[in-house]
Amino acid sequence: MPESIQPNSVQPINVQPIDTEPPLAGPEPAMLLGFLERQRATFAWKTAGLDEAGLRARLAPSSMSIGGMLKHLARFEDDMSTEWLDGQAQLPPWNEVDWDADRDWDWRTADEDQPDQLYHQWQHAVVRARGRFAEALLEGGLDRQGTAPGPEVELPSLRYILLNMIEEYARHNGHADLIRESIDGLVGQDPPGQDPPG
Repeated sequence: MPESIQPNSVQPINVQPIDTEPPLAGPEPAMLLGFLERQRATFAWKTAGLDEAGLRARLAPSSMSIGGMLKHLARFEDDMSTEWLDGQAQLPPWNEVDWDADRDWDWRTADEDQPDQLYHQWQHAVVRARGRFAEALLEGGLDRQGTAPGPEVELPSLRYILLNMIEEYARHNGHADLIRESIDGLVGQDPPGQDPPG
């Protein structure tokens, strides 16, 4: 392990604990939210406690970094729970970016951010999205479709959004798994204290 990387030197903010084990049987909302929370918990575990060098580490030839993933998934949480869910404008700082000119802005600029900024940005986005998804479930369940600003735009259902989020986290958890192992040897499938089903 490089001397400049000290595991657990920076910790993400303390967020209210969530049961991250999806039920083996039960209603569909509990299943989907359970799998999303499991993916979030895995991502939090695989990315926790890294300093600047750790967050910027890459595995050639990819330009992906764990810091880039934190920033990208913060944007993803915000976009899914505002633009896709309710047809609202992007939240700051995402709304200040010319995405047509710089589609990889979140990935590219993560190296400019401090570790605590990256961790907090992602954690706060998760908290915001949890609240919005809970409200949407109460309003119309998984079939609740986003409200578009005009008739020419059709937004997806909450079910679609949650499945999309599970897919996105699963992809990036695989990336984070490989990068994190290359940094300090951290390996494993389940976050500490969580037993696999069965």
